[in-house]
Amino acid sequence: MPKGVPEKRYTGEFKQQVVETMRAEKLSYCEAARQFHVSCNKRVASWERIYLEEGPEGLYRERRGRASATSGSQKGRKPKLDKKVEDLIAENQRLRAEVDYLKKLNALVLQEERRDKGRK
Repeated sequence: MPKGVPEKRYTGEFKQQVVETMRAEKLSYCEAARQFHVSCNKRVASWERIYLEEGPEGLYRERRGRASATSGSQKGRKPKLDKKVEDLIAENQRLRAEVDYLKKLNALVLQEERRDKGRK
C-alpha cells in the first residue's frame, strides 16, 4: 500500500462470512477476494487459517501491534515462566525419563529370567 493510505479494516462478522462462503461454495482465495471485494487474496488465506486453527471466535480478535513477551503470543517464543516453575518442569521431565528407563530395564531383566528358566 502507498504511504499515508490506511489499510481497510474488516469486521469479524465479515471475515467469518467470507471464510464460510468460500468453504461452502468451494471458492479459491482469489475468487473469494474478488466476490467480497477484499484487496488481497493472502488476507483471505490468513482468515481461513485463523478460522481453522482457532474457530470463528479467532476472527473477532484484534491482531495489530506487537505481542507482549509475557503472553507468549510472540511467534516462536514461549511465555516467560517463573524460575521455580521452570525447575519443576525440568525435574518432572527428568523423573519421567528415569521412570521410562527403569521400566525398560525391568522388562529386560524379566526377559533374561524367562530365557534362563527355559534353558534349565
